[in-house]
Amino acid sequence: MLKNIPPLLGPDLLHILRAMGHGDEIAIVDANYPAESAGPEIVRLDGHTATDALDAILTLMPLDDFVDEQAICMQVVGNAGKREPVMEEFDMIIARHEEGMKLSSLERFAFYDRVKTAYAIVQTGERRLYGNVILKKGIIRPDA
Repeated sequence: MLKNIPPLLGPDLLHILRAMGHGDEIAIVDANYPAESAGPEIVRLDGHTATDALDAILTLMPLDDFVDEQAICMQVVGNAGKREPVMEEFDMIIARHEEGMKLSSLERFAFYDRVKTAYAIVQTGERRLYGNVILKKGIIRPDA
């Protein structure tokens, strides 16, 4: 055990978060997501929600403040403007960890394509539909 690191973040995920560089992306996906065929390395967090994974990851990883979209969810098919409850939770978690940053969205197949280029995928046991989010890693400023 280590101090101040959420126990949800095991050694494999900690290694990935530390190895990622500025601008690299990590996807947190739900239990229905086709992660195995996407390509990037997968860390499984079965039995945990995507919101718990997001909260734990954002305790350690800064989001990129050089871009307009640091956190991106998948749009609801057939209703791009609809916000599912899990998306509202994502937004609240992001705002708590990263002041002024918000969740944006991407069309389903564009989201799949973007995940294929991610540094890694965290497959959760999230059962709520659209429990998927891509995070772009930022930097730690010298004054932080």
